Amino acid sequence: MFKLFLKFNTKEKLIILLLAGFVVLQVWVDVTIPEYTGRIMRAMSPNPIDPYAPYGTSEILRQGGLMLALTVASFVCTMIIAYIGAALAANFGATLRRDVFHKVQKFSFQEMNKFSPASLITRSTNDVQNIRVAVFMILRAAISAPVTIIWASVRISETSPTLTWVTVGWILGFMLVVGVLIIFVLPKLKVIQKVLDRMNLVTRENLTGLRVVKSYNAEVYQGKKFEKTNEDLRKINTYVHKMYGLFWPIILFVIHGIVLSIYWIGAHLVDGELGARGLDTLAEFHQLAMQIFMAFMMLIMVFVMLPRALVSAKRIREVLDTKEAITDPEVPFEFKKENEGEVEFKKVSFKYPDAENYILEDISFKVKKGQTVAFVGSTGSGKSTLINLVPRFYDVTDGEILVSGVDIRNVRQHDLRGKIGYVPQKGVLFSGTVSDNIAYGAEEITQDIIERASKVACAHDFVVERNGQYESKVAQGGKNVSGGQKQRLSIARAVAINPEFYIFDDSFSALDYKTDKLVRENLRDYTSNSTVLIVAQRIGTVLDADKIIVLEKGMMVGEGNHKELMQSCEVYTEIALSQLTEEELEKGGDK
Repeated sequence: MFKLFLKFNTKEKLIILLLAGFVVLQVWVDVTIPEYTGRIMRAMSPNPIDPYAPYGTSEILRQGGLMLALTVASFVCTMIIAYIGAALAANFGATLRRDVFHKVQKFSFQEMNKFSPASLITRSTNDVQNIRVAVFMILRAAISAPVTIIWASVRISETSPTLTWVTVGWILGFMLVVGVLIIFVLPKLKVIQKVLDRMNLVTRENLTGLRVVKSYNAEVYQGKKFEKTNEDLRKINTYVHKMYGLFWPIILFVIHGIVLSIYWIGAHLVDGELGARGLDTLAEFHQLAMQIFMAFMMLIMVFVMLPRALVSAKRIREVLDTKEAITDPEVPFEFKKENEGEVEFKKVSFKYPDAENYILEDISFKVKKGQTVAFVGSTGSGKSTLINLVPRFYDVTDGEILVSGVDIRNVRQHDLRGKIGYVPQKGVLFSGTVSDNIAYGAEEITQDIIERASKVACAHDFVVERNGQYESKVAQGGKNVSGGQKQRLSIARAVAINPEFYIFDDSFSALDYKTDKLVRENLRDYTSNSTVLIVAQRIGTVLDADKIIVLEKGMMVGEGNHKELMQSCEVYTEIALSQLTEEELEKGGDK
């Protein structure tokens, strides 16, 4: 938690000092007000010991006016403290959310596998909220409560040592009971956040997979999963709130106990320890004792919130302290112009972190500028894994990958990915307009370029038929467009930035054969100066590739063009003949 507090910048730390000044001023005012209560009571009747002491209506009004002025000052200080505290806590929460967001943006797939999306959402929302509330309470109570306790305790100890010890006894008893309650609650607070992660996961899965759920009539099954998690959360929250529910009865019992003790014991101390003006002193003592108790209550509220905030802070720190597996070099290299557009794999092997078996082994090939290389193979052969190594979604375990003549680990990730137009297997769209999605990767782009890219991807016709055309809205995840339309818009997004390298990760699978053929023909003309890497399940998509890499169980078993592989690679021949007839293969594979 302390490390998170270090995130306050210099300006905010100065504001905290200003806040501390107002807190001390408020405490001084609040501790001084009880003195005027005693003065007003003394002004209500003459003092037999000091007949010259001021009393009467004018004195009551004078002392009451001063007391009212102090009360207004206390009110103003309270408002200023509340405003500054709320602003600081809100800014602190915003800073945490921003840091978590930017940290996650830097995560590779390796780190993403460590934290589930549901957990990251909980940490960015619920956990940050817990910390924000705790920060607000700490800013209010961390200074005011201790200062009030010390200042007021000195005042009451000067008034009556006996009543002071009585008050201290009640407060210590109260602290002991609260401490026991916190000990019982703390373990449950640690579990709540994990259960919330599960709740978010179940809810997210149900919403994103709603079509599958309905198709298989699995509403009851999903409902049972949700109910189990919901019931676990209900039980834990019920237990925690039952324990918290004991606070108020205990607080009221202690308040009334302190008041009763002060006046019952104080009545026996009048004309003794308290002096002739015992009732006046009792009134002042009562108010000061209540201030001490309320200060302890503020500290208790902090201690009640602190365990949950500490759990949340630990979860936030887990994200922020996670060491990124893929980082930029301290001294980045520049790409070589003489090797522009080249991609070369040199004895590349890869296995997932903590895995025993390699997914890819000893992969070596080279692609020159303007060439198209395709990767084919059976399911699980490592095609998508191989292609995801190029933009450094993962780093190679052994060997090296050269892009434009430089090992990709020696260049900035931003520079590397700025050269690549990546189209994933599953078309991904973002909420916004069609234009927003096509222009997603471009810093500056014109409408003409957007439309041209759309035409290359064969998306222009269905876009202009939509209400609003290129300014028509796209729902979150592209739920208001078909799978094929998603893929075409994703292809248009890559085309719009005119990259040096194109990566198509089975990006034509949702297209019919006619559209697939048209898109490939358009791309062939448009990407003639770019290097194209394609993962494909359909042989017809890659027949005209300059080079085809055949993978089997993570190893290269063939390399060459279509005609060469049909003669030399049994695996490729089996795949080709399983999809197309010999006649179709001779014609180029188009139906």
